[in-house]
Amino acid sequence: MSENQPQDPNNPEEQPPVSEELSEQTRQEIDEALAGAGGAEGAAESLDGEVQGREAELEELLAERTLDLQRLQAEYVNYKRRVDRDRQVSKQAGVESIVRELMPVLDSIHMADEHGELTGGFKMVSDELAKLAERHGLVAFGAVGEDFDPNLHEALMQVQLPGATTTCISQVMQRGYMMNERVLRPARVAVSDPDPAAGQA
Repeated sequence: MSENQPQDPNNPEEQPPVSEELSEQTRQEIDEALAGAGGAEGAAESLDGEVQGREAELEELLAERTLDLQRLQAEYVNYKRRVDRDRQVSKQAGVESIVRELMPVLDSIHMADEHGELTGGFKMVSDELAKLAERHGLVAFGAVGEDFDPNLHEALMQVQLPGATTTCISQVMQRGYMMNERVLRPARVAVSDPDPAAGQA
């Protein structure tokens, strides 16, 4: 073949020989590519660590906010209970104040009833007033023969009651009143000691 004749690229015999060893430049390029791949993997691992750390921070923040909400809810429940209790106490105090002012009226009605003077329209008014008092939990107490209780009765004098077997009430000067198991006024009474004759009988 003439030296000036062009080479045929399709002819393998005319191709230049391939070097079996890589050039220094090629090796550097491969090393740089591998280093870049390793850097990318490290960056991915670093990013993954940052994400996990952020998730842990968010979980901790969520737990703190949940505790705050639970604490606020508990405080609100306690506040509502106090308000309801104070409202009930205030209502009860208002009712008791009105009842205390009505006690003399109730005493007069009771005395009139005992003397048979409560008739006609007055009787109807008395019955309605008694129903109203009962609806609000007002109870009158104090009757002859009841056992004496210093928590309920105020002893004004001692009058012997024949046949008494215990220390009991022999006379009632003024009835007592109780509302919802709370004594508004003790009954004013005369007290009798046990009758010795009753024990001998």
